[in-house]
Amino acid sequence: MANIRIKSQWFQAGSAKTPQQTASAMAFIAWRVAQNTLKQMRSAHFDIEIGPQYFAFTREVLVFLTQVLDRMAFERMGPEGRAEFITALVVRVGEVLQENEDTLLGVPPSGQPSHFDEFIDLFNELADHYAEFGYDAAGPDFAFVRYLGHRIEALMPQKDQRWVVDQIMAAEVPQAVEMLQRAMLGVLSTEPRAPRKSRIATTAD
Repeated sequence: MANIRIKSQWFQAGSAKTPQQTASAMAFIAWRVAQNTLKQMRSAHFDIEIGPQYFAFTREVLVFLTQVLDRMAFERMGPEGRAEFITALVVRVGEVLQENEDTLLGVPPSGQPSHFDEFIDLFNELADHYAEFGYDAAGPDFAFVRYLGHRIEALMPQKDQRWVVDQIMAAEVPQAVEMLQRAMLGVLSTEPRAPRKSRIATTAD
């Protein structure tokens, strides 16, 4: 299991952050978590080729992660704050995805949807589906996670389809959700950061 370091504490602590500030921080963290998930899948010998499949996988995972973050926001923010948070989060995630997809695949030809629009369209398409699933203190329920697994299954070559749902449900999602939960707590925290230990050089007499 890979272990990535995610910075989720603000340098300036002691005051509540706006939903937009929280969304900006969590968008970057969601991107890091999605990339870690993809890396682990490839390390587990699932074929995810650099190119359209790579970004199709990433889009699916990012939509799932934004849905999880929306449920977390529901528990921690009022209705207005939650709405501001999820709107800003989805936009920023889409921007980060577009920056990377444009760089690796190129900007779509004139007349075709941008990579940003593709992500927004997918989020809107799947939002009602994910809304049907449950979420509690333990995280997303079985159906919530299985839905992602079957979405990913459709992207995989036939040789991987038999195993990919189990990999997503048993290995990838639990770690990804745990990372998001820890990061959200850190980002929303108003506690001051613990001071770094100073290094004092000593010399022997």
